[in-house]
Amino acid sequence: MLNEEKIKIMNKLAMYEQGEGKKYLPVSRYYRSDYIGLAMIKNFFLVTIGYCLILAGIAAYFAEYLIDNVHKMNLVSLGVEVILGYVAVLVLFSVLTYIQYTVKYHKAKKSVKNYYEELTQLSKIYGREDKKSSARGVTGGYKK
Repeated sequence: MLNEEKIKIMNKLAMYEQGEGKKYLPVSRYYRSDYIGLAMIKNFFLVTIGYCLILAGIAAYFAEYLIDNVHKMNLVSLGVEVILGYVAVLVLFSVLTYIQYTVKYHKAKKSVKNYYEELTQLSKIYGREDKKSSARGVTGGYKK
């Protein structure tokens, strides 16, 4: 006999897994510090690559000026400005990444909490059905 309550819960779980669960279930497998730490490491490399590409683009745009005036420039102060700019950009994007991934992690945990509650409820239903079938002396549809 079909159990309507069990079918409703299973349907809800399947819809969650196919919908927002695709986004949130992988996140919930991490500890908060690990999830944010991985995001920060990825952020570090992406900001570094992006900053280098922007510097290369600026240098290419002003290449003629740089070649003509390289002997007049204070290269140490230019290097310090480039490094300070990099640190400022890295700090800005790191703070934004930290905030974004903290919010994303908490949303995922909240969403997955409801999912796990439904799974627990489904498990209890299966446990009750197993008790009923064993009380009747039937296991898996066969008599003992």
